[in-house]
Order: sequence, then C-alpha cells, then structure tokens
Amino acid sequence: MAKIGEKYKPLHLQTIVITGASSGIGLATAEMAAKKNARVVISSRNEEDLQKIADKLNGRGGNVLPIKADVTKIEEIKRLRDQAIEAFGPIDTWVNNAGGSIYGMLMDIPEEEERALFEMNFWSVRHGCHVAVETMKNRGGVIINVGSEVSARSIPLQGMYSATKHAVKAFNDALRMELEHENIPIAVCLIRPTAIDTPFPDHAVNRLRNGEPSLPDPALHPDYVAKAILECAEKPKRDVFVGAASKMSALMEYLMPRTADKQIEKTAFKGQSRGTLMAHRRENEALTDAPLQEGEMLGHHIGKVKANSEMKKPHLTDSTNIH
Repeated sequence: MAKIGEKYKPLHLQTIVITGASSGIGLATAEMAAKKNARVVISSRNEEDLQKIADKLNGRGGNVLPIKADVTKIEEIKRLRDQAIEAFGPIDTWVNNAGGSIYGMLMDIPEEEERALFEMNFWSVRHGCHVAVETMKNRGGVIINVGSEVSARSIPLQGMYSATKHAVKAFNDALRMELEHENIPIAVCLIRPTAIDTPFPDHAVNRLRNGEPSLPDPALHPDYVAKAILECAEKPKRDVFVGAASKMSALMEYLMPRTADKQIEKTAFKGQSRGTLMAHRRENEALTDAPLQEGEMLGHHIGKVKANSEMKKPHLTDSTNIH
C-alpha cells in the first residue's frame, strides 16, 4: 500500500508525465523537473509550441519528450502513456494539470461552454487517473492532481470553474481511499494553488459583462506550485495548499462560511475583472480549440506578484515566450 509521506524515487530517477505542460504551472513544473534530471514527458494540444519547449529544454541538458494529446479523449491519453513508456520506460509520477476557465456570471454562460469546461477540467483528470492507475498499479507510483483554492470555497465570476475543481477534489479523495482499501501502491495527491501569475486569464473564455479576466492580488510565481508538485513526486502528501490564501479560504469555508460569503462578495468581483482591454487576450477562444500560442510560463498580471529570491532567477521560458 502506498502511504502518504513515505519516500519515493528521487527525481533524477523518475519518469514524469505532465499534462497541460505548454504554459503556466505545467511549463514551470516541466522546466524544474528537467533541471533536476528527471525524464519528463510534456503534453498539450499545441504540438508546434510543445516541440519548441522540448527543443529548448533539451538544448539545456534536459531529457524531455513532447507528445500532443487532447486530455478530454481517453484514447489520446492512452497513446500518451504508451509513447512515454516506449521512450523512457515505466512511469513513476503522473501529473494531471491541464485545465481552463470561464469568467462570467453563471446565468450568462452557455451550457455548451460549461460542459466543455467540465470535459477539460474534470473528465481529463478522471481519464488521466484511470490510465495512470492501470499503468502503475503493480509497481507503484504517484498521481498528482492540480486542484485550486476553489476546490473548497466557490467564488463568483468563476462559479463553473469552482464546480469543476470541487469535482476534482471529490474524485481525488475517493480514489485515494479506494486504492488504499485495495492495497494498490499508488499515492494520490491534491495540489491547491491560490492565484498564480500564469496565462490562465488570457486563455479563459470571457463572459464578463464588463472588463477583462484577471487575478486577484497577490498572485504567486508559478514556481511555488512546481516546487510543491515535485516535492509530492518524491514524498507524497494528501493535500498541499500553495499560498496562504488557499489555506485561509478552506478554513473560512469550514469555520465561518457565511462570513466568507460576505468577504468574497466584497472583493472577488473587482479582483477578477479589469476594465482595460488587454492586447494579449484572444477574445472568447473556444475551450475545444488548442490555444493559438503557448510557451509562456508567466502571465500578464499587472498587480503584485510574490516570488522569493530563488524564484526570481531567470527561466528559460520566462522572458515573454518561446518564440
């Protein structure tokens, strides 16, 4: 049986699969894992930019394999798995990170977009977990699902995103208990980041009545999440809150839910919508389509971004993009 807290292989001996790895948290995790000499399989729907990322990381001494896959289709995740094993051998850690969002009032969002968001954020995790368990059940490993601070506490203007992340947490917890019950040696972890400075708002569908999608202050550098993910790969933890705001929102939901409602109502509407139109936004890009351009780790947050001294060091992909 896999026990939370027990040590697994060091990263330099691991093969790690990361979905949604062509931007943001996934890209930060891939770069950090490559620097630690892991064998890294990166996946997204944007084949061209995925290849450019792999070429640059490999040019710096990494061992990175790009594989195009639409994670809403389990057949493509199985193909991703098969190609990863063919190239690098058995998989040790599987990171379900791919996802997106819709900004807007719930009554303003078309049903087809809501269903597409669940396909991307929840069903991709379900598919990834099924394939990962099937693959690792005999030798063991780690599954890491990227949730959110809204896994425990819903917020307005991203109500459907919150619903998908609640679903991810519920699935994650049930899967962990079922694997433990059957003595299957796979650890299941949930990462719960607060606002992270990535292209997340840029890629989101905008159904706001006014303004552009944005993140509330302060946002964290994506390396905070990448570090948490890779620490779980070596020493799994049940839940990891990335950022004080994430843990605080969970505590408020448990201890003072109505107070949390009122506080969030005061801050969330303004904090998630800026009146200025942003040139980098691709307006209402369909969730079912691959982003037009990937390769950016950092977003365009115009407020405060927290990074410690180590995380302020230049990244291969930090400057603007890979192009």
